[in-house]
Amino acid sequence: MKYRRMLIEVESPEELGYGRIRNNLSESSIADRTLGEFTVDLSSVTLLYGEHRGDPRLRELIALQGGSAAIGAEQVLVTAGAAGALFIVATTLLERESHLVVVRPNYATNLETPRAIGCGVSHIDLAFDTGFRLDLAAVEQAITPATRLISVTCPHNPTGTMLSWDELLQLDRIAERHGCLLLVDETYRDLTYGMPYPTAASISPRVIAVSSLSKAFGTPGLRLGWLIAQDRALLNAFLAAKEQIGICGSVVDELLGIAVLESREAWLAESRIKNVRHLGIVREWMAGEPMMEWVEPAGGVVCFPRMKLRPGFDTDRFYRSLLQNHGTYVGPGHWFEMPKWYMRIGFAWPTEQQLKDGLAGISAALREQN
Repeated sequence: MKYRRMLIEVESPEELGYGRIRNNLSESSIADRTLGEFTVDLSSVTLLYGEHRGDPRLRELIALQGGSAAIGAEQVLVTAGAAGALFIVATTLLERESHLVVVRPNYATNLETPRAIGCGVSHIDLAFDTGFRLDLAAVEQAITPATRLISVTCPHNPTGTMLSWDELLQLDRIAERHGCLLLVDETYRDLTYGMPYPTAASISPRVIAVSSLSKAFGTPGLRLGWLIAQDRALLNAFLAAKEQIGICGSVVDELLGIAVLESREAWLAESRIKNVRHLGIVREWMAGEPMMEWVEPAGGVVCFPRMKLRPGFDTDRFYRSLLQNHGTYVGPGHWFEMPKWYMRIGFAWPTEQQLKDGLAGISAALREQN
């Protein structure tokens, strides 16, 4: 394994220093919550090794939120965040001689861990001009005899676009025809604006679904995620990887995770009101900002607009001014292996005023090079 740091982490607000940012539009989740919001008594918790697969009650709740009778607690493996689940999947299924087909742009772990392994990778690049729609024919054409895995995200990070349920079914059929597996990173599934799909893992034993409590529930500090798969042998292989990486999860984190999911429905209903309102603020700003264009997101709490650049526009200068002069931070396109005239805007993490001020800062910085 040859690791390299991901730009999205090198330039993260945690590394930059939150004190330098007034309007943080770079976050890809809802606002962070506090421990005091959960009535959990930790005083009698025994700090033992936990269940290797994850606390049974936690796995039961994860299975229930999957929205399918095909999924039970026995199909769930609790991991250290979605990032931990993605690492387990990649290192279990991929080796130097194997091949991966993966959508790009993407959350960096979906790209960097396969690179660290050194396997063959074919990228299916999403294009602004086609609404960031996934070309299913291109996916199938990229498959080779060595392909072990097709990797997609739904809802997509950073664009907020969504695959239809029929497209997910078609991807499963492609995987079936070629004898490979399908990974669906569905971390934003609970942040759709309509009724969420069932977990993609319910489609067939070929599908692996990954998610976490970080994005939709505002608890990334718990480091709680999961993967779901119907194939028992596959789950046992993932369990072996988890045990060798860290044996089990934190019993404290898992107890708190139970409290988060027990209040899931009420929390999501409340959160959705704010998310939709903030999306409306971005929509209104985009409609009045002639120097920007976007594909409006169908899910999640991020969008991926691009600047309409004039000759001589200096994108590096733009980003420096945006932070230094306007206190605003966004996710530049190079975080996602895209040109810097793209940017990811997270609209649910900041307050309403911070979002409005940040968008105004973007507009001001765009015009400073006239």
